[in-house]
Amino acid sequence: MRLTVQTFLTLDGVMQAPGGPEEDPSDGFAHGGWQAPFRGPESSEFVTEFNSHASAFLLGRKTFDIFRGYWPDQTDPANAIARAINSLPKYV
Repeated sequence: MRLTVQTFLTLDGVMQAPGGPEEDPSDGFAHGGWQAPFRGPESSEFVTEFNSHASAFLLGRKTFDIFRGYWPDQTDPANAIARAINSLPKYV
């Protein structure tokens, strides 16, 4: 078995809430969505390619809760990221 990690991380070590300001404001975190303004098509291409090699996802509880509230509603068959996330097993 091989475990490969994909994480979004700032140079100073922030991993919390890269996607949106409402994503995880716990403990007064006010910088949610820090990654979103910098995403371009290359980011989606990388994630799509990375996920194409996955056989399952290992998620922390908070990330799983965020995924559970968003990804099941993403059903566009052209969305390769949604296809991978919605079709593969998840372990929390």
